[in-house]
Amino acid sequence: MEGLSIISIVVLILVGVILIRGLRIVRQNEAMVIERLGKYRATLNPGINIIIPFVDRPRESIWRYMRESADGRRMVAYRMLDRIDLRETVFDFPAQSVITKDNVVTEINAMIYFQVVDSVKSVYEINNLPNAIEKLTQTTLRNVIGELDLDECLSSRDTINTRLRAILDDATNKWGVKVNRVELQDINPPNDIKEAMEKQMRAERSRRAQIIEAEGTKQALVLEAEGEKGANINIAEGERQARILRAEGVAQARLKVSNAEAEAITMIAKSVEGTKSDPTQYLIAMKYVETLGKVMETSNDKSRVVFMPFEASGIMSSVGSIKEILKDA
Repeated sequence: MEGLSIISIVVLILVGVILIRGLRIVRQNEAMVIERLGKYRATLNPGINIIIPFVDRPRESIWRYMRESADGRRMVAYRMLDRIDLRETVFDFPAQSVITKDNVVTEINAMIYFQVVDSVKSVYEINNLPNAIEKLTQTTLRNVIGELDLDECLSSRDTINTRLRAILDDATNKWGVKVNRVELQDINPPNDIKEAMEKQMRAERSRRAQIIEAEGTKQALVLEAEGEKGANINIAEGERQARILRAEGVAQARLKVSNAEAEAITMIAKSVEGTKSDPTQYLIAMKYVETLGKVMETSNDKSRVVFMPFEASGIMSSVGSIKEILKDA
């Protein structure tokens, strides 16, 4: 009886071990590659899966993860896992020295986001996937930076990230990996280059300030000149309009005077019509009388000598003509 009990316990233990080894629970966003006698058989999906114990075994792979040391520093560690994480993973690589196109040695710290899309290829196509991705990123980064100047590296991070992502995604495609994003965290040139860049930046800002100040002065002078020009044009236009108006006024006055004289002549001609008197003699006499009056007005001083015109007798005859014309009228 005791022997049967021991055998039963041993059988139960073996059955329990077989059941435990035959059941595999795969979590969500994970995959497990199963080999049967060293040959690929299947890929287990999330949930409960049954395999044949001691015949079917999961294929282990190397995985990279970060851990903290005793002094609080973050360190990179590697371990063997029997399952593959299908979630997006971040690898933060340490800073490395690269040489730019203009022979400047600078340190660049890169970070890559990738995701395993084919678990079978990630196991069988590459021996150490994390290490391969790290080395590939470093060498590709050296090649890309070597084609650019330092100024281009500092101002074209998005371009560098895009080129790195495209190259890495194409290279890791056969490993069943999809590179989603590449980021350059820090670009640290040497101290002497930093000082030279700061001096260049100060000089450039000073130059821009001088250019802006000169442009402001130029615009102010241009606006002032345009204002003076506009003012002069307005003044000249005003003077021109005033002269035109004065000339038009004088012309209209002369026209009215001429019209009045013409009407007067017409009236005189009508009044003496049918007589022997000449209206022209009347007009001449009136001009003589007006002229003589002006001469007398300007000679109020009794000590002054007034010279009569040589044809003074003509005045008398003109007065006589006026008398005759008025008599006839």
